[in-house]
Amino acid sequence: KVASGECSLHHVLLPFREAESFKEQGNAYYAKKDYNEAYNYYTKAIDTCPNNASYYGNRAATLMMLGRFREALGDAQQSVRLDDSFVRGHLREGKCHLSLGNAMAASRCFQRVLELDHKNTQAQQELKNASTVLEYEKIAEVDFEKRDFRKVVFCMDRALEFAPACHRFKILKAECLALLGRYPEAQSVASDILRMDSTNADALYVRGLCLYYEDCIEKAVQFFIQALRMAPDHEKACLACRNAKALKAKKEDGNKAFKEGNYKLAYELYTEALGIDPNNIKTNAKLYCNRGTVNSKLRKLEEAIDDCTNAVKLDETYIKAYLRRAQCYMDTEQYEDAVRDYEKVYQTEKTKEHKQLLKNAQVELKKSKRKDYYKILGVDKNASEDEIKKAYRKRALMHHPDRHSGASAEVQKEEEKKFKEVGEAFTILSDPKKKARYDSGQDLEEDGLNMGDFDANNIFKAFFGGPGGFSFEGRWKCPSISFEMYVNHLTGQLSLPEEMCCLRRVFDFST
Repeated sequence: KVASGECSLHHVLLPFREAESFKEQGNAYYAKKDYNEAYNYYTKAIDTCPNNASYYGNRAATLMMLGRFREALGDAQQSVRLDDSFVRGHLREGKCHLSLGNAMAASRCFQRVLELDHKNTQAQQELKNASTVLEYEKIAEVDFEKRDFRKVVFCMDRALEFAPACHRFKILKAECLALLGRYPEAQSVASDILRMDSTNADALYVRGLCLYYEDCIEKAVQFFIQALRMAPDHEKACLACRNAKALKAKKEDGNKAFKEGNYKLAYELYTEALGIDPNNIKTNAKLYCNRGTVNSKLRKLEEAIDDCTNAVKLDETYIKAYLRRAQCYMDTEQYEDAVRDYEKVYQTEKTKEHKQLLKNAQVELKKSKRKDYYKILGVDKNASEDEIKKAYRKRALMHHPDRHSGASAEVQKEEEKKFKEVGEAFTILSDPKKKARYDSGQDLEEDGLNMGDFDANNIFKAFFGGPGGFSFEGRWKCPSISFEMYVNHLTGQLSLPEEMCCLRRVFDFST
């Protein structure tokens, strides 16, 4: 019997000694930070003696160092199931819960440690950390509802300092980064999670969201569908998928209507598309630019400018919108604004075409700062020589000082100024060489014409002159009609009987 008992004890002690040997080797590798080898030896110890709490606790610690917190959590929980008084087991379970983002469960573990050892400083500190994470969670939830996405990212960054393995915090951060337009960062976070868990529906949704906001709608829909396969009740993926499909359809319909020349329908479709998702910045920028193009075709130039302005507010790098708005500014003679937009374009893309557009706008701006002689004479820029002469005759007689001799000093001064400007306009536009230089925006002073020394009366005399000349020197003297009545007759503003127009026989107005 004694011999039999000794043999039985030997069979019990031998596995324990072997397991302890594995544990000691594991400890040695752990001390050298060779966690993979440490894990292997702790596993051998567990396989040899599967009911020892400390072996599970040690392997949990090793897995934590390897960043495998879910596996570590299982070992830590097994260790306290085998020995509820195992303080380090409860600590490790709490650390795993906290690292995975479950702060409530972590708090319960740390409180259990303090029940076993009320002076345990590590548990006291970790309990504070868990409370901090819970607070950041609450703040982030409120700020997400307020759409303060920057604040949410800040809160998640702070929470992840204590919960580095929490996919939930990472996904929320990634979603907010996408909503802030920081797509590469959001993509990076989602991709890291998918490398560890390719079936993570939330990460698939965020990947799709980034593509959707970057106007890669077809690819985005594929990710949303994949997310819904993994989680059919995923509300955000479902909504995003629906919006993406609707946005794609409306935009394509609008493009089709535009190509067919149905601008009114195109306008309506682009407007409907803009109402689908205000968060889709890049797509909406394109929609605003498209609608701006439609408005320009409809000659609603101010509305077109507003649409292009909205486009560049959403996407400051959108060259097409700057070009469209610049052209509208040119068409509405807002040359300073056109130059500003073309400068922006040329700074971004230094092409010959953009350089020429900028140069043309600068020329028009320079021309706009001079007197508009066409406007002064009231003729079109393509007016013929005869039309320019007729316009001068009418305007010169209309603003001649003698016609306004009975007006107030202020009116006389204003009319004298206009009379001089009419003479200037005629001098330039009646001379082919000067007209060509004026139309091209060149300086007229290079031709030796100093408008400061210009005498409008000389031009008037030369124009109306004939045998004996024609002059309004002195007062108008005619017993039958006033000078003003006669000028009104000549300019078509008043019809006088032929017998009252005997002056025609004295003065030749045919020119």
